[in-house]
Amino acid sequence: MIKGFFDFIREQGVVGLAVGFILGGAVSKVVAALVGDVVNPLVGLILGAAGGLKDNYWQLGSAKLMYGDFIATAIDFIIIALVVYYGVKIIGLDKLDKKKQP
Repeated sequence: MIKGFFDFIREQGVVGLAVGFILGGAVSKVVAALVGDVVNPLVGLILGAAGGLKDNYWQLGSAKLMYGDFIATAIDFIIIALVVYYGVKIIGLDKLDKKKQP
């Protein structure tokens, strides 16, 4: 019964999914701090916003289009995705999943 359970986990890609969740959660705070404290101020300076990137917006009537917050969130996502991808590749966790036999 236990053997069947472990075969199910390896064959269905559950290990890869679990690794993705664990690594994503583990690095998200570090990456958020890096992006919020280092990357966003630098990009904000380049775009001419000394106060920081997240606070940049375009005013259209009474609406505020928060393009700075969108760019900051996109940078966050890209860095987290790269860290998780290369972390899994370097550690070799992508080879743990058992391939199904045709």
